[in-house]
Amino acid sequence: EATPEMVDLLCSEARENGFAAVCVNPWYVARASAALRGTPVAVCSVVGFPLGASISRVKAFEAECAIGEGATEIDMVLAIGALKAKDYAAVRDDVAAVRARCRAGGALLKVIIEACLLTDLEKVVACRLIAEAGADYCKTSTGFSAGGATEHDVRLMRAAVGPDLGVKAAGGVRTWEQAVTMVGAGATRIGASAGPAILAGAPA
Repeated sequence: EATPEMVDLLCSEARENGFAAVCVNPWYVARASAALRGTPVAVCSVVGFPLGASISRVKAFEAECAIGEGATEIDMVLAIGALKAKDYAAVRDDVAAVRARCRAGGALLKVIIEACLLTDLEKVVACRLIAEAGADYCKTSTGFSAGGATEHDVRLMRAAVGPDLGVKAAGGVRTWEQAVTMVGAGATRIGASAGPAILAGAPA
């Protein structure tokens, strides 16, 4: 239900606080890109969001459109049902299809595993498939399902992918202490709607 004014405020907060990126729905990519032109803040958009159940060529086209509007980062949702069915080739190919469009457009790719829906083994398998497909990050959550980032999941994901792939903790991170815990567990990016509040809680 975000309005244009809310997106403008988001971009203003990102500029003022030096956040890595704003994450917006595709509808608002062009607006955010215009608002952040000339700043170091990236524009991220979502693909196959929030269920991950779009077919691969739709996800790839959605990524291409968002990049064309100015997005330089894409957060896609894994094909969760395919993962649970152990159709690992389909999961890998789904990520690879979006990765190809991101690579062509010079965009980073983060892949959301929706950890709250997976067993620990499924989380590990998902992260390894994401790495094999050439994505840049694995990400815990959409924030739209039954749970968000946990310290346990971030540690598990970091162990699964090793030191080189990014790990993004997203969903439910609302305080400075929670953010520090996620970084300590291995997160290299925090996804949060409460960024200014988190920074306000930093020690003096």
